[in-house]
Amino acid sequence: MMRTYSGHSTATASNELYRSNLAKGQTGLSIAFDLPTQTGYDPDDPLARGEVGKVGVPVAHLGHMGTLLDQIPTGEMNTSMTINAPAAWMLGLYVANAQANGVQSRQLRGTTQNDIVKEYLSRGTYIFPPEHSRRLIVDMFAFCTEHVPNWNPMNVCSYHLQEAGATPVQEIAYSLATAIAVLDAVKESGQVNHDQFKRVVASVSFFVNAGIRFVEETCKMRAFTQMWDRITAERYDITDPKARRFRYGVQVNSLGLTEAQPENNVQRIVLEMLAVTLSKDARARSVQLPAWNEALGLPRPWDQQWSLRIQQVLAYESDLLEYDDIFAGSHVIEAKTNELIDEATAELEDVTELGGAFNAIEELKGRLVRSHTERMRRIERGEITIVGVNAY
Repeated sequence: MMRTYSGHSTATASNELYRSNLAKGQTGLSIAFDLPTQTGYDPDDPLARGEVGKVGVPVAHLGHMGTLLDQIPTGEMNTSMTINAPAAWMLGLYVANAQANGVQSRQLRGTTQNDIVKEYLSRGTYIFPPEHSRRLIVDMFAFCTEHVPNWNPMNVCSYHLQEAGATPVQEIAYSLATAIAVLDAVKESGQVNHDQFKRVVASVSFFVNAGIRFVEETCKMRAFTQMWDRITAERYDITDPKARRFRYGVQVNSLGLTEAQPENNVQRIVLEMLAVTLSKDARARSVQLPAWNEALGLPRPWDQQWSLRIQQVLAYESDLLEYDDIFAGSHVIEAKTNELIDEATAELEDVTELGGAFNAIEELKGRLVRSHTERMRRIERGEITIVGVNAY
């Protein structure tokens, strides 16, 4: 699935951008919402002043959603909506708009991010307390299981954890802890029967950050894949290997893009994309790439086209997709992967002892702050080199 994460200014302008990108070969939509929408405010609310349309598109009612998706075949589209606190409302608008255009909810395919733990740990665009947020997420799983079976109700998001300072071990452990906490709550709610619960487990997807440390990021994805396979088999008795698959999409690390010497971002983006595509056994199902100049401002259509072309060159011109996993049997990769699995398992067990992801939010937040502080100090001391920023 080839996407660009996009949305800006108005629903009309964003619709034009989406249709242009699809015409150039993009195969799915990834909708960026502005901050008022992400926190549940209408565009005309005084608290939204100065933020409307700034980092995404404003969508406050069914009319906005209809304009945003005008002339886009939602029955054939796979749509990712990066929305968390108002996820239930946004999915409701998406379903209502589809039905108004003759598309039944069972035809719809896509994802709502809907990861509120990540919002508490890294971004802050939450509305409701953790416990009540979890109840909304559980209800969405129950609704989708019955009415929108091809929809992923939750996209567990480790992306922002890395940007908030998480080490690979923390990124793996806290994301898996979130998924476990939600799945356990769905099971305990009694809203889905045994057979339906298997589909619920299979519907969980992940959204991952690919950083610049190429070998470590490759091993991180292999560790994620192996640990999720084990958790779904041992904790939830899932016997179908396809239902245990670690299904994830990637946005490569936008925080690592620099304003200084922005042309260096080209090679950063390519390396980060390779980290999540070279290993067939742990390959991303969906990749979205930022533009080289995103640290400077809103990318132009040409810049977004360029990001799409990176994926197309890899997929259609290289021979990568013709081979089995090229890292199989590598002593270096296997050793690093096993190291990450051991450390992440220990961290996950520690979170479990603290009561799980929703109950341990304050402690996990503190750990991320300490990790981020240490990383920034290492950059300032020159122990981590950022080309064009603190060296060369």
